[in-house]
Amino acid sequence: MASVQPRTQYSGDIAPALLAHYDRHARDLPWRSPPGTPPPDPYRVWLSEVMLQQTTVAAVIGYFERFSASWPDFATLAAADDADVMAAWAGLGYYSRARNLLKCARAVVTEHGGKLPETSAELARLPGIGPYTAAAIAAIAFGERAAVVDANVERVTARLFAIQTPLSAAKPEIRAAVDAITPAGRSGDFAQAMMDLGASLCSVRAPRCPACPVQMHCAAQAIGVAEGLPRKTPKKARPDRAGTAYWIERDGHVWLIRRPDSAMLGGMRGLPDDGWNARRDGDSHPPFAADWKAVAGEVVHVFTHFRLTLRLAATAAPVDESGLPPGEWWPLKTLDSAGLPTLFSKAARLAIRASAKS
Repeated sequence: MASVQPRTQYSGDIAPALLAHYDRHARDLPWRSPPGTPPPDPYRVWLSEVMLQQTTVAAVIGYFERFSASWPDFATLAAADDADVMAAWAGLGYYSRARNLLKCARAVVTEHGGKLPETSAELARLPGIGPYTAAAIAAIAFGERAAVVDANVERVTARLFAIQTPLSAAKPEIRAAVDAITPAGRSGDFAQAMMDLGASLCSVRAPRCPACPVQMHCAAQAIGVAEGLPRKTPKKARPDRAGTAYWIERDGHVWLIRRPDSAMLGGMRGLPDDGWNARRDGDSHPPFAADWKAVAGEVVHVFTHFRLTLRLAATAAPVDESGLPPGEWWPLKTLDSAGLPTLFSKAARLAIRASAKS
């Protein structure tokens, strides 16, 4: 395979060509303003950017619309009940984002008068806002010239400059290249144009180079290596973990707990379990002595850093409520409204199916 040194000089032609393409082909998304129009509400930009961290646009749209309808600004979100917000987030994953969403909204209200700061440096001091999110909000909502680099932008830039260093080590070089081509004007539109290009024409597989508005500037396309970039750092194998969840049923209700904020799926409702986590298996000790029956089947769930196999044990026998872990009886008929994360939703379906067969 041919090898080239990445082009790091500024090309003044990239931004105009890409922005002209964006003006015609920008994605219509509920948190965006059309190209060339006044910037969107900073609250909506912030909310969307937090939701989009490690999550696809398709998965986020419905959640964004429900959140922005229920809590249309920082004040209403800051005043929301934690359990309601966590339940509304259920299924979107990476639940620390929801906890940080509340922390950030409350900090904006108490420390900034309900309005986001307008610079990336100030934004990065808020809970849950890292360098990328700060740059994205500052550029899109406030017009700051900032280098905005998400996974799509990494891919586009690695190809434009033929950066062949494996991705984890290449991040500083990619960011410098993005900074070099980011224009002073319309920086928010430029950031979104780069994201859209990576989500469409400059896709992971089979990039459509002939249709790309900046193909004449693309070093990787010129030497025929576009599809192989960016080079990926080999992933480490995920460890396997095992645990048990406990289904406690009485009079058409199931006992749900609220998981500690410091735990996996922290702040969410869930079933009591035996203490499994990313570092170790559960201890198989139920929360109290009872007539526990193993439920046939198991739930397999893949987290970012490990793979969990969750078994299920159930009891419907009368229990001494003083021995129950802190929680609440939840009606089975309305279990869908409890906002259980995906792992415990799977476990609940397993228990309900088993109960129907017995």
